[in-house]
Amino acid sequence: MSANKTGAAGAEASDLNPEQVVDYLARHPEFFENNGSLFATMAAPGRWQGGGVVDIQKVMLDKRLEEIEELRNCAIEVIETSRTNMTVQTRTHAAVLALLTAATFEQLVRVVGEDLPLLLDVDVAIMAFEAGDQSLAALVSSETRYLRKGSVDELIGEDKDVRLIRELNDDGTVFGGAAGLVRSAAFARLRPGRTTPAGMLALGSRSGTFHPGQGSEMLQFLARVLEACVQRWHGNRS
Repeated sequence: MSANKTGAAGAEASDLNPEQVVDYLARHPEFFENNGSLFATMAAPGRWQGGGVVDIQKVMLDKRLEEIEELRNCAIEVIETSRTNMTVQTRTHAAVLALLTAATFEQLVRVVGEDLPLLLDVDVAIMAFEAGDQSLAALVSSETRYLRKGSVDELIGEDKDVRLIRELNDDGTVFGGAAGLVRSAAFARLRPGRTTPAGMLALGSRSGTFHPGQGSEMLQFLARVLEACVQRWHGNRS
């Protein structure tokens, strides 16, 4: 019984003639509006003239132009994203090389405070360290900041290594005298070592450079390099 019905349905479908199709389309004028994808499989007719006649060729052409424009916009977006990623990667590599060339801890501190803002195209870059059992004498200076114990977790979040902030309200705890200049910021955790307390690298920008939706892989990589440099030089002094 089911097979007979299927066969009958197939026969009925195969018996459709052009007049029936035309009749159906006439009774459903919204058909192509709701099924625009069919234009991609249809052969373009010649241009028709006359009042009340839809120019199917123009409709199909417009549909193709829309698809081309969408592909063009997508390609532009991919290219711009690639360029941005390459720029960020190049800047990060330059910053890492600057950190690695520091011959002393004092030079490392100067690289962070003076060179990183230029290399990373930000306005402020600082290192901040928490109070702890480890000595802070060699870490706290005019180029570094002192934080009360537990501040890094509060500022970045427990179990997180990076925080990107679109709108920062800093009372000077992080950026000191430059707090009023900073609008957006990026915080990257510097994990404690044998002779160094917990800390963080803070980058600040007067524009909306940072926002939560950004990738943070390069920033995390930079923080790991700085972390190793801090532990190396401060460890050598201890």
